[in-house]
Amino acid sequence: MKSWKADSDCCSWDGVTCDPENGHVVGLNLTNSWLNGRLNSNSTLFSLRHLHKLNLALNNFSSSTIPSQFGHLARLTHLNLSRSFLSGQIPSEISWLSNLVSLDLSYNYFKYFVGGPDDFKDLNLRRIDLEALVQNMTYLRELHLDEVNISSSLPQSLANLSSLTSLSLSWGSLLGEFPSNTFVLPKIQAIDLTYNEDLAGFLPKFRSVLPWKNMISLDLRSNKLQGSLPIPPLSTQYFFASNNNLTGRIPSLICKVNSLQVLDLSNNHLIGQIPQCLGNFSSSLSVLNMRSNNFQGILPETFIKGSSLRTLDVSLNRIEGKIPRSLVKCRLLEVLNLGNNIMNDIFPFWLESLPELKILILRANGFQGPIWDSHTNFGFSKLHVIDLSHNNFSGRLPSEYFKTWNAMLMVHGKINSKPEYMADHSGYYEDSITVMNKGLEMELVKILTIFIAIDLSNNRFCGEIPNTMGNLKELIVLNLSRNSFTGPIPSSFGNLIELQSLDLSQNKFLGEIPQQLISLTFLAYLNLSQNQLIGPIPQGGQFWTFQSSSFEGNLELCGSPLLMKCENNETPISTLSYESSFGEGFNWKAVVIGYACGLVIGLLIGHVVISRRAHWFMKTFRVKLHR
Repeated sequence: MKSWKADSDCCSWDGVTCDPENGHVVGLNLTNSWLNGRLNSNSTLFSLRHLHKLNLALNNFSSSTIPSQFGHLARLTHLNLSRSFLSGQIPSEISWLSNLVSLDLSYNYFKYFVGGPDDFKDLNLRRIDLEALVQNMTYLRELHLDEVNISSSLPQSLANLSSLTSLSLSWGSLLGEFPSNTFVLPKIQAIDLTYNEDLAGFLPKFRSVLPWKNMISLDLRSNKLQGSLPIPPLSTQYFFASNNNLTGRIPSLICKVNSLQVLDLSNNHLIGQIPQCLGNFSSSLSVLNMRSNNFQGILPETFIKGSSLRTLDVSLNRIEGKIPRSLVKCRLLEVLNLGNNIMNDIFPFWLESLPELKILILRANGFQGPIWDSHTNFGFSKLHVIDLSHNNFSGRLPSEYFKTWNAMLMVHGKINSKPEYMADHSGYYEDSITVMNKGLEMELVKILTIFIAIDLSNNRFCGEIPNTMGNLKELIVLNLSRNSFTGPIPSSFGNLIELQSLDLSQNKFLGEIPQQLISLTFLAYLNLSQNQLIGPIPQGGQFWTFQSSSFEGNLELCGSPLLMKCENNETPISTLSYESSFGEGFNWKAVVIGYACGLVIGLLIGHVVISRRAHWFMKTFRVKLHR
């Protein structure tokens, strides 16, 4: 703290607020101040008995416990200790702070290690201390305990906090039934109960207590809430009820909530038809996610001009019929996921006119016919992911088709860029998709904006692959397996410098494997099996790491890792191998052995981490693996 000088008035220091009448320090805001070290009970902080507001968020207190001396700061109205690497049991003395209006102890879950195995630290709150907190802090307006390990049911007295406007208890290991009267507190504006997988109960019939004017966000994701879907208060802008056990139909009254910007009901057991009015009930609706339910019938055909719709996800249902042409009016649409339904239509060429479309998933339906037309303009300039797998699409891929896919053509300078995810502009919702990557089906709980993928597998495409596909330098995943492609593998694939997963298996590719593929330094998965390839397998680069299964079913291929030797022992090796600066005695065999050992050890460690720390793995990497 540069401004904190002993010879100056402390009331002039950064983050310090004093009472103008008596000079007492009444406010201390040291958020994100690079404070390091333990928070000790004898700190002079606890001598500031006139403090009203204290914010120590976003610092590093080195896994300290919260000192009980906080309970002596009796005048505190605001206390924020979030994201500060605190751990251990929250002291019961915190409940003495009966004047608190805002309490935030959230997000102190972290990985901690000292010369041994990794450990995971968090704050713990006993049931008896939670009850005391709720009973004594009657003025509370904000209570944020995200990632605080509560591991018990919530006291019914929570519903007595009549001034409460914001309640956040995500990732708290809550048990039992949630006190339903809390939902109808008179001033409540935001409730977040996400990821309490053992939290059960029924949602109240909100419409019976209308009118409400305060509720803005209701986030109930990933619990065990059950019963029929309630209609949230008319003022609600963000309603998340995904990953629960909700049943029954969506009441048409949902369309009365025309302030909604995000409606996410995915991964429940809802039935019936998606109400037609959801296409036009609100010009402010940005996200409509009905993924993985038991919906039937056709999609709404009433999408309107001026729509704000950015994400439409109805995948994993039993939707039938055709893609509604009224979607062309949704000029802001970025994500269209219709995968895993029973729709029957031709390729929607007209979608090329949507200027913002980034994700197009039509996988596992009954779509058929070619995916291009001589009268189309070859749009899709912002497309990041296209998944047409498991349909009956047919025909050739024209060379002009990929020339306008600008988002896949450009190189964005990823090394120095900060990771960004696809999300609505409010930040409340992040898109997710399921993709085949490196031979595994993965659910990307968050989608990096740099993730670029094409999956045309399991169709009836034929003909040669156009060389222009090799210009899509941003591609990370390319899957053309299980089609009838023929001709040589384009040597231009050597230009796909970001490629990590390439699957060309079960086609009719001819000729030799292009030497240019050796230059793909990020290629971690390769499957060329069950084709008609011939000649020597390239040696060097990532090809050292691939197993024989990557090449099996090509009877005239030879060379490592296959047992079949090439004639005259001539196997082409990348010239890079001979340009090493390590000297004449450098042994590439040692590199391969070391790489293989490292790979095996890495896989074993990864398996242990994922199996034993699945909770942490999902929270950190936002990826779910499906076996």
